[in-house]
Amino acid sequence: MAAPHHGRTLDPHYLGYFHCFNKQLFYEAHEVLEHLWLRDRHGPNGSFYKGLIQLAGAFVHLQRNHTPPAAALLKLALANFDKYPRIHEHLNLETTCQLARKWLEELERTGFGVNPLTNQTAPELKLQA
Repeated sequence: MAAPHHGRTLDPHYLGYFHCFNKQLFYEAHEVLEHLWLRDRHGPNGSFYKGLIQLAGAFVHLQRNHTPPAAALLKLALANFDKYPRIHEHLNLETTCQLARKWLEELERTGFGVNPLTNQTAPELKLQA
């Protein structure tokens, strides 16, 4: 998943994450970014990568109709993102956190009884130039 992104300014695993996430390949997004997180888990971006992995993991759970674990991962992702500035590694974290909060609120509003994820409602993440 990272191979098509070699030779670009940003790490190919990082770019591969967004490619997979936006194609609703949430498990694969988690897997491709894990390679980068393992190298930097104690470094300055460790919590950032962990938050992105948790965000993708939340949508893996939603694809499997496991709404409470999805909500738990959304909360963990938000906590990890709080450690970083509004724009980090070309990602608008303010927008990303709004997205995570929207999904969390929807899950909580329905008492975890309704899964809001469909092919039409699936989120997308955009990197800034």
